Amino acid sequence: MRVRLVMMVLMGLLMTLKIEARLPDFTDLVDQVSPAVVKINATLKGSERQTMGAYPRQMPEALRGLLEQQQRNQRDRPKGYSSGSGFVISADGYILTNHHVVKEADDIRVSFADRREFQATIVGSDKRSDLALLKIEANDLQALTFADQDELRVGAWVLAIGSPFGLDYSVTAGIVSAIGRSIPSEDSSTYVPFIQTDVAINPGNSGGPLFDLEGRVVGINSQIYSRSGGSIGLSFAIPASVALNVVAQLKETGRVDRGWLGVTIQDVSQKLAKSLDLSDAQGALISSVSPGSPADKGGIMPGDVIIRFNRQKVVDSTDLPPLVGQVPPGKNVSVEIVREGSKQELDVTVAVLDGDAGSGGEPASSDDFGDRLGLVVESLSDSQLSQLRLRGGVLISEVLPQSPAYKAGLSRGDIIVQMGQVGVASVEGYLAVLPQLPENRPIAIRFVRQGRAVFRTIQIDAE
Repeated sequence: MRVRLVMMVLMGLLMTLKIEARLPDFTDLVDQVSPAVVKINATLKGSERQTMGAYPRQMPEALRGLLEQQQRNQRDRPKGYSSGSGFVISADGYILTNHHVVKEADDIRVSFADRREFQATIVGSDKRSDLALLKIEANDLQALTFADQDELRVGAWVLAIGSPFGLDYSVTAGIVSAIGRSIPSEDSSTYVPFIQTDVAINPGNSGGPLFDLEGRVVGINSQIYSRSGGSIGLSFAIPASVALNVVAQLKETGRVDRGWLGVTIQDVSQKLAKSLDLSDAQGALISSVSPGSPADKGGIMPGDVIIRFNRQKVVDSTDLPPLVGQVPPGKNVSVEIVREGSKQELDVTVAVLDGDAGSGGEPASSDDFGDRLGLVVESLSDSQLSQLRLRGGVLISEVLPQSPAYKAGLSRGDIIVQMGQVGVASVEGYLAVLPQLPENRPIAIRFVRQGRAVFRTIQIDAE
């Protein structure tokens, strides 16, 4: 019995040693990269002296006391004060951080771990990627290198260095939780395929580097998801590949030009895939095309499903905007689509995205409807079509109570522009298509609601 007990203890120790052997030691890595990480303090234009706020009640007393002391030390700073992190990307003084850390700043100070402080100027800032490039007058600085994004895998260890809550040069670690996360910004754009991690990121970490175990920058910490304001293990970083593209453009021109396709997109559900004769529910479904846009000129039509863009696979609709945005305006790219069950390859010349343009592909809602039609429709005048920027369609003037259309969610004021694979330009066209719709299978229907085109499925049951 005693021998058995000893053996069990030894086995337990061996298992513990095995687990510990797999855990990384970050000490050398931190020593290696810390000199290139900086703290950024920015004073915003037209600012006044600030009043300090309280920290959440659920915060541990010891930590709250420490942070409140940090606040007291900073009480004379302006109300328009912003702090964050950044890192050196070249020996001659270029520093990368988040756009939101330095936006509208008229004084930016960069501090190193060795207490050196420099005044920084903004070379360029890009709201859509939330990146800003700064410059300080310094030479022979230690600079960080970027990793090859293709090498990053879910489950990999990563490490962050920043100044959360003013606690300078704090180190936290975790793993990559997901890659290619789409998080719409304030303008609903989705040009950044974020890296999701469980690394503890808090206010003040913004703009700081996310490292792999080789000391290479894989991302720039940008956002967290939190109900309390503190970390709950959901943090998001801008990938190195995006940063490299943005930095190159900011250095050259001070701005970032992105590709624009001019389409509205949505995911392909299983029902939509069946109704569109697709082999699987993948790709970006085109629900509308802007007249005169690159997509329009290139022959892309509503109902097409983009499965490859510029030779890169499009699995979900959220894959498309970053791919389009990374293409230099004016470049001709290959777009592989599925139309009426057949694959086609189109050539499209990408245009430049301006401030008012829609995205390379704006996401639309993707909820599905079912059952049959039961509508009263009417024609649209030429002036109405022109105002709505439509080439045709029929206006739903009445939805019969308890009809299949009513149950499906179609509403008065919706404009039907396509049923199945057939465009609907007029009432006559609508009435011609309606009897031809198949029964007992989902049918794709495209309509415009409040200026937004959306695909849904509807099914006509046999009586």
